[in-house]
Amino acid sequence: MNTSAKKMNDIKIDPTASVHPTAELDSGVEIGPYTVIGEAVKIGKNTRINSHVVIDRWVTIGRDCRVFQFVSIGAAPQDLGYKGEKTEVIIGDNNVFREFVTVHRATTKDQGKTICGSNNLFMNYVHIAHDCSLGNNIIMANSATLGGHVTIDDHAIVGGLVAIHQYVRIGAYCIIGGASAVSKDIIPYAMAVGNRARIYRLNSVGIRRQGFTKQDLDEIKRCYNIVLRSSHGLTEATERLSSEMPASVHARRFIDFLKGSKRGIARERTKRTGELQEED
Repeated sequence: MNTSAKKMNDIKIDPTASVHPTAELDSGVEIGPYTVIGEAVKIGKNTRINSHVVIDRWVTIGRDCRVFQFVSIGAAPQDLGYKGEKTEVIIGDNNVFREFVTVHRATTKDQGKTICGSNNLFMNYVHIAHDCSLGNNIIMANSATLGGHVTIDDHAIVGGLVAIHQYVRIGAYCIIGGASAVSKDIIPYAMAVGNRARIYRLNSVGIRRQGFTKQDLDEIKRCYNIVLRSSHGLTEATERLSSEMPASVHARRFIDFLKGSKRGIARERTKRTGELQEED
């Protein structure tokens, strides 16, 4: 068989690939050997799909993405209540999906969409389960795994072999250390590690690298101390942030995060060495 790619309106599709008649491919799209593109899939300009990729039905992928070999996007959710309803995967621009990444489409129990923003890097064997919502500029290292309905905010970094429980939220500019099991929400700007994960300090280095000023860092430290190092509960901490720092965008990020927490927040670890005890 002739394996040279065929060109059609600047679209390159290898002759061994299978593309559903209802799929919409923008200019500059490349589809590699033995790849399967399913029903009602939309792929944006200049996105490249390597060989042996499966993109199932009802998936939208933005422009300038790179999907490496053996990736699966849009398969049915691993949820016993799912009965084949039309749900989606929505992916933004300039994302990289490395080998064996899996992204499942949503159930009907939430917004009906699994969402990945833009400028994200998903390393080998990452799993993004049904109904997850991911922001922008996120890095997920090898074999990081999300349960259903997980939310990850912008600029977060999730280490290798991390498992995140259903409905957990990871705040903006967080770092989750490798091999952690996360069962509680991780507040913005924090570093967390462990099984079960606890916060062990502010992500000061990462914050500086993102170009935040000293004033920004001082405000973030103050918010961190009010939330984690005061005697306040979450409601009191939220009220204090609102009253003492009404003009701070960082305080507003903490307030919105705390109000949206479904599983409660992870607390600061009480010792720096040795194994941590699991939370009650």
